[in-house]
Amino acid sequence: MAGIPHDHYKPKTGMQKWFHERLPIASLIYDTLTIPTPKNLNWMWIWGIVLTFCLALQIITGIILVMHYTPHVDLAFDSVEHIMRDVNGGWAFRYLHANGASLFFIAVYAHIFRGLYYGSYKAPREITWILGMLIYLMMMATGFLGYVLPWGQMSFWGATVITGLFGAIPGVGSILQEWLLGGPAVDNATLNRFFSLHYLLPFVIVGLVALHIWAFHTTGNNNPTGVEVRRKSKAEAQKDTVPFWPYYVIKDLFALVMILIIFMAIVGFMPNYLGHPDNYIPANPLATPAHIVPEWYYLPFYAILRAITFDVLFLDAKFLGVLAMFGSIAVMALAPWTDTSPVRSGRYRPTFKIAYWVLGFDFMLLMWCGAQPAEGLVPLVSLIGAIYWFAYFLVILPVLGWTEKTLPVPETIEADFDAHYPAKTNTVK
Repeated sequence: MAGIPHDHYKPKTGMQKWFHERLPIASLIYDTLTIPTPKNLNWMWIWGIVLTFCLALQIITGIILVMHYTPHVDLAFDSVEHIMRDVNGGWAFRYLHANGASLFFIAVYAHIFRGLYYGSYKAPREITWILGMLIYLMMMATGFLGYVLPWGQMSFWGATVITGLFGAIPGVGSILQEWLLGGPAVDNATLNRFFSLHYLLPFVIVGLVALHIWAFHTTGNNNPTGVEVRRKSKAEAQKDTVPFWPYYVIKDLFALVMILIIFMAIVGFMPNYLGHPDNYIPANPLATPAHIVPEWYYLPFYAILRAITFDVLFLDAKFLGVLAMFGSIAVMALAPWTDTSPVRSGRYRPTFKIAYWVLGFDFMLLMWCGAQPAEGLVPLVSLIGAIYWFAYFLVILPVLGWTEKTLPVPETIEADFDAHYPAKTNTVK
């Protein structure tokens, strides 16, 4: 698909031309800042800059923490306490890193659900969506690996439970589990492996983010109407777009500042609010916590994992739970193909809106279920929530695409913008 017509970088001086011919960095920066962006984007498009900030924050604070952390089962917990008590500003870096992970996942969930509502996964942006799902998987892996490093009670037992899931895979499960652990059980080899991978994966995420940005710069941004920018001429494109700088850069920075005010208040006044009390106790393989739970951002998928309590034919419940947990993420990646509606944006799909908001409620319900002990009605509620999650992507989206009566869609982005922001006219009497 051809890019949106716009002015490109043109070196003027001899030095600029010489440098541009050999390393066109200035051209890349100029084209990124001046890329034509749909002028009707709303505030749900600010999460990209928040995610970029979070990635940078996690890498910078992580590198500083690594300078003082010792990846050994006898020293890891004490080294974290050393960071908190003895390293200048260590407590701040640790709390920024720990709470930065939560902000990272809040932003990515807002980013994903915005994409689901406005159909940002539909053609020609399928690759952008798939790359986003890969980034999300890498984030989940990195977050889990990092949660093990403090070597508290929840770190140790969380690692034991999650790595035990791989043992449920028929045939190769025990071999794969031992390879992940570096031995027969969670021990020093496990901590070293997890530390190494936790340090490596953020840089893999950086590479995937670069591809993600490249992909949507190629196809152009989606927008609340789902209507594409006109590309026949630069004049037409300019009616639908504004340059990314200064319009959206300033808007995004303003939103980032507002979010960081709340974030810094949490870091300063309630930094342990999202942490589990058991993880402030050194790991003890002989004392199992009463209730093992992952971090809050994994809870919906943890609930789906535990929702399967029955065997099916020769497949046991544990393996089916693992399949359901990973499958619940895979079905999101299939959305570009399961959503058969010719209308991209949920704004013009009345029945879709109902199904979408039920999905949002279902996500929160599964999050609550994941935080509760698997007893009473919790497994049944989790199972119902899991069924709806899969039904939304595999049944509801295809059926709605064939049966739903949609509302009229604006012909152009310009028409939608003018309808929402009519030009003020001054009348002279």
